[in-house]
Amino acid sequence: MRDATLCLLQRFNPDQEVLLAMKKRGFGVGKWNGVGGKVQENETIEEAAVREAEEEIGVKITEFEKVAEFTFLFPTKLEWPGQVVHVYLVSKWEGEPSESEEMAPKWFKLEEFPYSQMWADDEIWMPHVFAGKKVKGKFEFDGDTIIGEPQLEILEDL
Repeated sequence: MRDATLCLLQRFNPDQEVLLAMKKRGFGVGKWNGVGGKVQENETIEEAAVREAEEEIGVKITEFEKVAEFTFLFPTKLEWPGQVVHVYLVSKWEGEPSESEEMAPKWFKLEEFPYSQMWADDEIWMPHVFAGKKVKGKFEFDGDTIIGEPQLEILEDL
């Protein structure tokens, strides 16, 4: 099981907005998501989060908080059947988010999230995170579809 990161930049302008990015290539292509990716060898999860944000949207994260941890299982993907994703809310960064070869960022108000163009689990856990909760869970996918019963636990801390 590999570790991966997911960062959700948020700003208050004056409404709360969250930066999502359209995945242009690779795993999850055609979906809106936060920024992040695989943790490399000899790299902490936090270092991976910072590196991935810089590579994907050109910002350097300076302040973030872990808000969720999910185990995603993909039993039909023989090359890697699952990953543990560490989710961070990002409150401070340097630079302006910009498009890369991999991601095209866009700000969304919470009530305007394009859930129909996101991973199916996002609509289940994201409202809890944006309500200030910490979340841990497990989701099993066959392609883009959740199979089995999603497991979601609301926690005081991670």
